[in-house]
Amino acid sequence: MPASKSTSALLIRWFEENQRDLPWRKTTPWGVLVSEFMLQQTPVNRVLPVWNEWMHRWPTPADLAAAPKPEVIKAWGRLGYPRRALRLHESAKIVATIHNNQVPRSREELIALPGVGDYTAAAIAAFAFGEPTLVLDINIRRFFARYFDGEQFPTAAPSQVERKLRFELIPDKQGDIWAAATMEFGALICTSKSPLCGECPLKNQCQWRALEYPEGVPIKKQAKFTGSDRQCRGTVMGYLRENEKATLAKLAPLWPEQSQLEKALKTLIADGLIETTGKSYRLAG
Repeated sequence: MPASKSTSALLIRWFEENQRDLPWRKTTPWGVLVSEFMLQQTPVNRVLPVWNEWMHRWPTPADLAAAPKPEVIKAWGRLGYPRRALRLHESAKIVATIHNNQVPRSREELIALPGVGDYTAAAIAAFAFGEPTLVLDINIRRFFARYFDGEQFPTAAPSQVERKLRFELIPDKQGDIWAAATMEFGALICTSKSPLCGECPLKNQCQWRALEYPEGVPIKKQAKFTGSDRQCRGTVMGYLRENEKATLAKLAPLWPEQSQLEKALKTLIADGLIETTGKSYRLAG
């Protein structure tokens, strides 16, 4: 059954009064699609300047589709996981050619785009087209787990049972902004480490509060970044964004472990992010 009228009304009223002024909330469906690619595992404050730059340079799918691959990789900057930039570039080409430069609305057409899975398709449908779809990011799942189940943290991944139960919460009225409201609430009020329970407009109905805040097991965090393969790859990409090409000898002083550096180069080539002439490396394309 849908969330109670009092719960949904209070939550949506809170959202209308407290939502952040994020530019992708008042943009085109293309702007929403770009934001969803960028926001995957990346905080809002890092995405904001890059999203603004991209939308200025490439305001439509056709604009991005026409951009050279190295330019796209450079523009991604230090957002991390640069394969997302390639998938977004590929998606832009499909939208520009097959969909007449318009982001498609149907789930089937959305998930057919490179880099778009169930979550991203649902988010685009909700935020670009106002569809009452089920969006389950970590902020929403944490809020639901506390408020409805009395558990501090959700499980590592949503089960089919959880998906069914959460879908049934979508209210009959204003279901089009339910995803945005619950996501914002989890990001600003029902936060992971220091939830603002005293300021919560829903605290009197919260099961976690009623059970006196039992402690749970947090979702395992991503592996340490310092010294990781991800950091090594990022170091290589950072150098090649600033320099046209580089030999292994030029790159070697940037990283202390030669074997890890060579592995990074191989995986970056395999991912289509860089290429080699055999003597030097450069951004792909």
